[in-house]
Amino acid sequence: MTLPRRPAFIPHVIDGAEVESLDGGRFDNVNPWTRQPEAEVALGTPADADRAIDAARRAFDDGPWPRMGFAERGKLLHRLADLIDGRADELAQADTTDMGKPIDDMRTKEVPRSAYNLRFFADHARLSTGDVYPMDSGHHAYALFQPAGVVAAISPWNFPLMLETWKVAPALAWGNTVVLKPAEDTPASATLLARLALEAGLPPGVLNVVHGFGPNAPGQALTESAKVDRITFTGASDTGRIISRAASTNLVPCSLELGGKGANIVFADADLDHAVDWSIKAIFSNAGQVCLAGSRLYVERPIYDAFVERFVARAEALRIGDPMEPGTQVGPLASLEHFKKVSSYLETLEGGDGRVVTGGIGDGWVVRPTVVVNVDTKSPVYREEIFGPVVVVLPFASEAEAVALANDTRYGLNAMLFTRDLSRAHRVAAGLRAGTVWVNCFFIRDLRAPFGGAGESGVGREGGNFSREFFTEPKAVVMEVAAAPAADATEPLQGHTVRLGRRTI
Repeated sequence: MTLPRRPAFIPHVIDGAEVESLDGGRFDNVNPWTRQPEAEVALGTPADADRAIDAARRAFDDGPWPRMGFAERGKLLHRLADLIDGRADELAQADTTDMGKPIDDMRTKEVPRSAYNLRFFADHARLSTGDVYPMDSGHHAYALFQPAGVVAAISPWNFPLMLETWKVAPALAWGNTVVLKPAEDTPASATLLARLALEAGLPPGVLNVVHGFGPNAPGQALTESAKVDRITFTGASDTGRIISRAASTNLVPCSLELGGKGANIVFADADLDHAVDWSIKAIFSNAGQVCLAGSRLYVERPIYDAFVERFVARAEALRIGDPMEPGTQVGPLASLEHFKKVSSYLETLEGGDGRVVTGGIGDGWVVRPTVVVNVDTKSPVYREEIFGPVVVVLPFASEAEAVALANDTRYGLNAMLFTRDLSRAHRVAAGLRAGTVWVNCFFIRDLRAPFGGAGESGVGREGGNFSREFFTEPKAVVMEVAAAPAADATEPLQGHTVRLGRRTI
């Protein structure tokens, strides 16, 4: 199939219009496979962020979106999901060109999941039930979940469209308006999403997109604005700290999904081939640029050698190449800056800190699937989030040791374990300090479940009712529903019939 021609310029989308930056600034959008510019992007300034916030503020304060019923909003969000499905190839091309993600993954996984994010939250908001609190005093209390206002959504570069919709969908479904700032390395799908939203019938100002960088740029302006009511961010832990400090000035609630150094525990009773298959996916999908990656792999001693042998063979069989070519499984890293970061970790191994069984630096911005053994547990390769296709493999001797090793990290986003022992599965899952634990699988999601992390992996949870709590202002309403008739409290009650169950007195 011939993909559509990529536009030469990627604009902001503010108040329903595609616009340049106020000062006319632009920056290059570089293809990480060819390492050449593919397009120019509007280089936003704080002033551009402010006009996007103002557009969202007007759309919320005076526009129809927060005043629509859930069914009406849901109908428009379903229409947007339909348009995403209909433009799947163009959206797939956008993210593959921007960050080097294999086109097969975009077509079969991420574009369909992006459409599903919108359908799920549209339906979840419409079907959610309110909370009711019976009271003994002749009163009745219930909760309302009303939209919070203007949401600043700052999305990362590793799953651009999928995580843009993960943030935008619940915010819109609950009646908020949004300013979306995608990562500067991956701007194309955000502009396409905003175009499709307008085509679907969302009113101007409901979904705005502003491009640019963080410090002294749109990112900082969004997090410091007193006109923003919620901030949702996915990205590095250090950036999360900066955003949290900025938001605290205006007491703006933040949802922060940050870094990870996921543990993957394989017990001796596991199905070996099954565990190898999932473990390969857990670290080498998306060239390891996954916050949930199983980058610390612990294997019980009786199967350690057999597991490592099969795991290395599978890693070496992965097809590396042009991400636009069907069949490619590992593409380049997303940017020169990130390639240098990941490469620097591999350079530390040259001094004897661990042994590289396979992998290493490839051509261009490619890092081949890399397996490291005999690593010191105090080394940066073991302790820090590399965010690339690099896994450290260590043996363990007991369940208790495995849990202790897994929990010995400042992160707490996710973990996984492989075993046939049901009791062990429950026991270990309960003992792991992680926001998500996968048992005999990886990356399987139910969007009703809480998603987020502990420690330096973030603050808060999103998904299902957890997204409802964050993107709304829950309000308690207390009503008197059984007022007693006025009477002299000192006189006995006379002439009244009181019914208690089936008896009348």
